[in-house]
Amino acid sequence: MKILILGCGTSTGVPVIGCRCGVCTSGEPANKRTRSSALIQAGERNILIDTSTDLRIQALRNNVERVDAVLFTHPHADHIHGIDDLRIFNLRQRGPIPCYGNEYTVKRIKGFFEYIFVDDEGNGWKPRLDVTVVDSPFTLFGCDIKPVEICHGKARILGYRIDDVAYLTDCSGVPPESMELLRGVKLLIIDALRKRPHPSHFSIDQAIEVSRKVSAERTVLTHLSHNVDYVADGKGLPAGVELAYDGMEIEV
Repeated sequence: MKILILGCGTSTGVPVIGCRCGVCTSGEPANKRTRSSALIQAGERNILIDTSTDLRIQALRNNVERVDAVLFTHPHADHIHGIDDLRIFNLRQRGPIPCYGNEYTVKRIKGFFEYIFVDDEGNGWKPRLDVTVVDSPFTLFGCDIKPVEICHGKARILGYRIDDVAYLTDCSGVPPESMELLRGVKLLIIDALRKRPHPSHFSIDQAIEVSRKVSAERTVLTHLSHNVDYVADGKGLPAGVELAYDGMEIEV
């Protein structure tokens, strides 16, 4: 299995529009971050996690030619507003794309993007999606998928464990029952917005603490803001912990 980090930035992306801070004006390529998303490559199948605002450019620069399924974590704009770009994959693959999320996320997506789900010939070319509510484990293309409920501020959203890989973006807390689902993962990709605490996201130290508790073999910190410099803040991290960057490929 290969994991491709399509984007590792927070909701604004990095650089932030109009910002002249050291990270936003940095010449370091790893400090250029599109909105958070990942691709799980299982054999010939591609499982996309979230349709980020930057899906089109992410697919182009990473030569993504198939999307066989989508796992949605939650319905915030930076994680779903690239949904219309799925229609080109429908065209290439000649069929609908199965999509999964919790009840709240599915309800919001159907409300925000009503045109996709209404049978109206006047709507023209639109994505063809088969959307399923999930709250228990299921199998997809030979992968064991476990929805993992996590806290994003006051909201309850989903992370996912796909075989021995766990992806937790936009996370500020992990309930005890979810912590058990994560134990022993080989790869943990987890939200770490910045060094300072935040009410809706883990800080770097908090993310590392979760990694320690679940005994992850390798941890990659994602959903990084412009308060995180890839070079300066990447130094001194514990063994087995590293910062994500756009285009990062990981074999598991």
